Amino acid sequence: MGLLTGRRALIVGIASERSLAAAIATAMAEEGAELMLTYQNERLRERVATIGGAVGAKACLPCEVTDEASLQALSAGLAAQWDGLEILVHAVAFAPAESLRGRYIESVSREASTVAHDVSSYSLTALARATHSLLRKGRDAALLTLSYLGAERAVPNYNIMGPAKASLEASMRYLAADLGPEGIRVNAISAGPVKTLAASGISGFRTMLQHHAEQAPLRRNIEAREVAQAAVFLCSTRSSAITGEVLHVDAGYHAV
Repeated sequence: MGLLTGRRALIVGIASERSLAAAIATAMAEEGAELMLTYQNERLRERVATIGGAVGAKACLPCEVTDEASLQALSAGLAAQWDGLEILVHAVAFAPAESLRGRYIESVSREASTVAHDVSSYSLTALARATHSLLRKGRDAALLTLSYLGAERAVPNYNIMGPAKASLEASMRYLAADLGPEGIRVNAISAGPVKTLAASGISGFRTMLQHHAEQAPLRRNIEAREVAQAAVFLCSTRSSAITGEVLHVDAGYHAV
């Protein structure tokens, strides 16, 4: 019996088979979780459905996290198939490409800041609200989001995503405090750099990977499966006393 046998998980934010969200979905399926996935738009529908088929997902539902009507429809779609929810994985982040290169003071606009915070930070709270009634009916429910060291330190070219991730981590802590009395835990994984579709949009990412491998205590980069294994732990009952936590899965880079 797997660590997540009998637990129902909604994975939000899969964009490709190379994404951390896809790796998490695979690991959770291997540990016995029953899955539902979401896709952002029709362009991604077939791609996410293919991933869903590979992990045995019960369904793939549309979800645009910046649209309240879409979030309400997601809640209704979940309720039509499940009477409770144990796991919600939030793997959503976006900032305009032009804001992820060059000097911070020159690249960050009011519009880019609004978009980055709405999609990358507020969406966690919006999803928690939309699924709250199902999470309350779940058993030892757990929310998980994905962050990065740029929330804590100034990282070249990460720019507006740094403040957005810092906001995300703060939201995680407030949700943990608010939902804790209901038995719902909320945590974050701060992952080291991984070759994903999202990471490819950051200027100088290849240099970042090289630097990380040279400086991290383990002297290597991480793999998506290592983030996924940590996600399984944080969403299982093995981590029943852990909430409001940012777990670094980065080969120790944050410590040096």
